[in-house]
Amino acid sequence: MTSSRSDNILVRGLRYHVRRWGPPDAPIVFLMHGWMDVSATFEPVAERLTPRLQVLAPDWRGFGETDWPQDGYWFADYVADLDALVDHYSPQHPVRIAGHSMGATAVCHFAGLRPERVSQLAVLDGLALPDGDPANIVPTYRRWLDSLRRGSDTPTYRGFDELAARVQKRHPHLSAERCRFIARCWGRQGTDGRVHLQSDPKHLINMPRTYLQAESDAIWAQVTAPTLFIDGGTSVFRKTLPDGEIARRRALFRDHREVQIEGVGHMLHFEAPEALADTLLEFFAPAAG
Repeated sequence: MTSSRSDNILVRGLRYHVRRWGPPDAPIVFLMHGWMDVSATFEPVAERLTPRLQVLAPDWRGFGETDWPQDGYWFADYVADLDALVDHYSPQHPVRIAGHSMGATAVCHFAGLRPERVSQLAVLDGLALPDGDPANIVPTYRRWLDSLRRGSDTPTYRGFDELAARVQKRHPHLSAERCRFIARCWGRQGTDGRVHLQSDPKHLINMPRTYLQAESDAIWAQVTAPTLFIDGGTSVFRKTLPDGEIARRRALFRDHREVQIEGVGHMLHFEAPEALADTLLEFFAPAAG
């Protein structure tokens, strides 16, 4: 399905699957996917980044071909997993990292908590999560407890064509060929003959921890790496925040600039992989030599 090579390594008790593109002696860049996505969808971007860079794209815990933990998903675990991954692949040198959506928040937390380990940081249409309200913690916990009783499940499909049709409905501007590619990345045929999403259904259970922007502010203010914010010109996520809040958050990153890809929504790597890859190359590759 993809041109990548695969590593399977032990990360904090889980078998982690990591896709690799490019020469093993080239400078490393990590590409970290978002919620309900998988690393394989980065292929059109990754192939354009080589041979100048070696691309490592892990499947986060509970996604793609990485193990599913028995308990739920706590955001801090993504940051700790990335800490272990960077130590495994580049124990001596800082690395370049790009993260999309949920992955963007995780890589920004890592860059703030381990600033000496990140040389450059790219944020792909991320950091737009609305601030939480601690006053809602009681009903939030109750909904979580109720959802644990009910359990959760992801939909299944008669075949990859049906899953591709779902992708096309959500992203009507994508070509049929690109939708089929994404369907093959997202799905896996089960023993029942149906296509199942490669994501743990427990991801659909909302965890009780309230997102507090003040905590992220404190972490992001510690980021020292040059940071590039790459936005989709038509992304709906920027509309989730009050006027001025995006600029306030970005001002916490002491060395940053912004680029917008016009006519593209939230899923930059689906909709404009060539433009995204060229933007990343312009940012990362000069420093790679």
